[in-house]
Amino acid sequence: MKVKRNLAISESGFLFNPSTGDSFSVNPIGQDIIKGLKDGLSESEIQDSLFDKYDANKSTLEKDFYDFINQLKNYKLLENE
Repeated sequence: MKVKRNLAISESGFLFNPSTGDSFSVNPIGQDIIKGLKDGLSESEIQDSLFDKYDANKSTLEKDFYDFINQLKNYKLLENE
């Protein structure tokens, strides 16, 4: 799973899709997920890094991770594989 190559991502969590003109803001956890995807990490590697970094229980973090991934898919911000 990868974010679209042309997706512009700022360090402050602002996303811009030049294909559609849509823009989005994400929180720090969303930024970490997107960075992990861009770096080619697996889903489990991203989740492990989030669990290490943030004080959340594993089931909540996993649910939030997949909710965020589904939002990225809904807004067509991920490459088709």
